[in-house]
Amino acid sequence: MIPFLDMKSVYTELKPELDAAYARVMESGWFVLGEEVEAFEQEYAAFCGTRHCVGLGNGLEALELTLRAWNLGPGDEVIVPSNTYIATWLAVSAVGATVVPVEPTSTGTNIDPDRIAAAITPRTRAIMPVHLYGEPADMDAIMALAEKHGLKVVEDVAQAQGAKVRGRRTGSLGHVGAHSFFPTKNIGSFGDGGAVTTDDAAVADRLRAMRNYGSKVKYVNIERGYNSRLDELHAAFLRVRLRKLDEWNERRRVLAARYGERLAGIPGLGLPRVPQWAEPVWHLYIVRTRHRLELMETLNKAGIGSLIHYPIPPHLQQAYADLGYTKGAFPLAEALADTVLSLPIGPHVSLESIDQIAAVVRTYMLRSGGE
Repeated sequence: MIPFLDMKSVYTELKPELDAAYARVMESGWFVLGEEVEAFEQEYAAFCGTRHCVGLGNGLEALELTLRAWNLGPGDEVIVPSNTYIATWLAVSAVGATVVPVEPTSTGTNIDPDRIAAAITPRTRAIMPVHLYGEPADMDAIMALAEKHGLKVVEDVAQAQGAKVRGRRTGSLGHVGAHSFFPTKNIGSFGDGGAVTTDDAAVADRLRAMRNYGSKVKYVNIERGYNSRLDELHAAFLRVRLRKLDEWNERRRVLAARYGERLAGIPGLGLPRVPQWAEPVWHLYIVRTRHRLELMETLNKAGIGSLIHYPIPPHLQQAYADLGYTKGAFPLAEALADTVLSLPIGPHVSLESIDQIAAVVRTYMLRSGGE
């Protein structure tokens, strides 16, 4: 059996360090906004290359509270990818702003800067690129547009912790980086968690108040805030996993390269195409085929897990039916939703497992005729 996700091996490899972190927090008797959160914020800011990091409750709130810190709301437009997980859109909707979906590039899965340029209006206030599947978006082009039009940029780094664009890490490329530490992420905790990284001291300062009921001093509330605090225990675990992040990302790169070798040249199977300026971290390894369901069934019969990220684009979700989008509104996102398939990848998948998965894929695709 090759599961799609192997969460137990994370604990197995790091058990002594994680157990020590647990004991340290439990013995301290301090569980909310203490020394572990402060230490993680400093260490993660240094990792990303930013001056500030603010630990939050989860990745969605990292996006939402950033928009609130910029005072975005009704009447404002935020450009979002048409091809993304729905959380990107939900953050915009939560503040009352308008989502403006933009299609990916014709050869990839991330938002297209040229299409962003065409979507900017006098009401546009921000751009929210997503580094989908661990591959960074073209942030240099996006930031050039933002500077030209006076817009804010928040990177959704949920799937790309440690990725780079021309040598600079994601999370430091926009005005703000929003991070998720959900357990499946490249650096995940053992529950929900999130953070914002930024060089903007004013934004970081406001977020620290907003996350804690709008308070910097106990029982003194300077605004109507929220409860969105990274737990001490999660912060302690994240400090352990942060020390392994580069190493584990490198393991993912080795596995992705092996996939590329073993799956090359198969008719009807689309493989990831990475721009030369990008250093992805392979949160997911995505292939594309018109025979997706049949391939998934074949893999399942062979004891191999697979998933679809994502089967329904946000504009076709019931949650956004009120926007009036119908099938065909965003054909590139819809084509991806109909064909993408995620194969197992992670720091604890072996090269032998990659070979086994690739052999099953190759055999099935050749038998299917490669259409």
